[in-house]
Amino acid sequence: MSYTRKYFEIIHKKLDELLESQEENIKALAVKLVDTVENGGKVFFFGCSHAGMLAQEAFYRTGGLVIANPILPKGLTLDTVPVTDTSVLERKAEYAHEILDSTPISKGDLLVIHSVSGRNGVPVEMAIEARKRGIFTAAITSLTYSKASPSRHESGKRLFEVCDMVLDNVGEIGDAILTIDGFAEKTAPTSTIMGAAIINSLCAEAVALFVERGIEPPVFRSANIDGGDEYNARMFEKYKDRITYM
Repeated sequence: MSYTRKYFEIIHKKLDELLESQEENIKALAVKLVDTVENGGKVFFFGCSHAGMLAQEAFYRTGGLVIANPILPKGLTLDTVPVTDTSVLERKAEYAHEILDSTPISKGDLLVIHSVSGRNGVPVEMAIEARKRGIFTAAITSLTYSKASPSRHESGKRLFEVCDMVLDNVGEIGDAILTIDGFAEKTAPTSTIMGAAIINSLCAEAVALFVERGIEPPVFRSANIDGGDEYNARMFEKYKDRITYM
């Protein structure tokens, strides 16, 4: 069997596990998201380094939510040079305060934080400080990985222990899951695929709830479809008070 096939088989099993274990949690977060928007609040997504890719997955894309705001702070995104600086900075808990202070996020908003290990200072401190400010926090993390890892935050807490809601990405310790014969280190991580599945199913559940409540869903149309630019411009105007990335 090829390693490609092995990886796909593992991913299929992981997606099934994710569905069975997290469907209700995704639905619950969708309710919180729609409630937040209906009550005048804003929705944010945050992660460090590769975890931050979910913040980019969530916003400004076809079929995605117009009201999904990314938090992409300097030094924690993958365009940082040298990129190893992201690993240093994500452990400095105090940077979370600077990030929150420079983000137009406030009481009543929703903050989704993605951290696979859930152990580093910035995501943990982001959750702790956000909750102090009256912001609802939801974690996307690997409970297996996180429970096996000591916290790097001074509180001794990991992300799943300091958030209002937790979604498990059903990942394994170290994230990578495939062993190649003759090589000790694992390859082929799962967190990006699982995280994207969570983000996009969350979007689908939220859209269904908007429709159910008689609210036009704030969803992007492809700019490469005729009329897409005009449609999206109307969405931007309608939801401009919930958007921070324009």
